[in-house]
Amino acid sequence: MLLRLENLRVSYGNIAALHGITCQIDKGEIVCMIGANGAGKSTTLRAISRMVDAEEGSKMTFMGKDLLKYRPEKVVSELGISHVPEGRRLFGNLTVMENLKLATFARKDHAGIENDLTRMFSIFPRLEERKNQEAGTLSGGEQQMLAVARAFMSGKTVMLLDEPSMGLAPLLMMSMFDSLDEINREGTTILLVEQNARLALKFAQRGYVLETGNLVMEGKSADLMDDPNIKKAYLGG
Repeated sequence: MLLRLENLRVSYGNIAALHGITCQIDKGEIVCMIGANGAGKSTTLRAISRMVDAEEGSKMTFMGKDLLKYRPEKVVSELGISHVPEGRRLFGNLTVMENLKLATFARKDHAGIENDLTRMFSIFPRLEERKNQEAGTLSGGEQQMLAVARAFMSGKTVMLLDEPSMGLAPLLMMSMFDSLDEINREGTTILLVEQNARLALKFAQRGYVLETGNLVMEGKSADLMDDPNIKKAYLGG
């Protein structure tokens, strides 16, 4: 077991966002979380990244370590957990190369940084073509490529992805998921939050279904896709 969440509870003020979810991810897996807007999917990723505080009684462990003891920057630099947030949140006034280099600020393995940069340019050749262009001037698809590449450069043990298909045309969407599959095959575990449930379940090996902060179903992706309730609620019947 690589990552385990147990009785995870998160609130924003008086509003409970997660009501005690328990799930786990094994090394090398692709796991998705699906659910309607407001179900708690993004909050789960933010909790893992330590961007939001978990309530008392919550447990999160990563490779046997208590994740709750880590500050957000240490989650990335020491544990190798990277986060591609919804909306990408790039530094728009910096170039592609500057965004990628900035992601490695805590790394000391210079040879490893250069190898990872070369690998990202091979997976996303458009980024190499645009390496001196400001991130804010890139297309939506190019920005998503940069967001994924930046996350890889900062920490590639686990990649948390929040709505990577958002705003992408169908061909770009499929290309993005092909690239993520390649990254996974090279050893990066992926936890994916995605509004496009059909796409997410086709991509992932396993899935969790969240409803209003509660985990209501889990299983192999194929089984979830065949479930009549999932079909009706998320797959258009």
